[in-house]
Amino acid sequence: MSCPIPPLSAPAHALLSLAAVRAGQRVRIREIVSEAATCLRLREMGFCENAEISAVAGGNGMICRVCGVRVALSRQLASCIRVELLPGRA
Repeated sequence: MSCPIPPLSAPAHALLSLAAVRAGQRVRIREIVSEAATCLRLREMGFCENAEISAVAGGNGMICRVCGVRVALSRQLASCIRVELLPGRA
């Protein structure tokens, strides 16, 4: 199930999973693909469409900087978030 999303500025083929982002990369969230309750919870945590975030660390989980706060996500949850890469490093 996919949650409603705003129009994309990047072509769909340019999107990648947040789980594939390396530490230090900046990205913009473009869509969240999961059950409605999961989408809502991610948005409550700051993972909203069009939000710019950066990956801080990887491993079995991910640590991302969202709204100036570090937030940890499982790789499985990070794979529900589709992002586009932004130029430069965090």
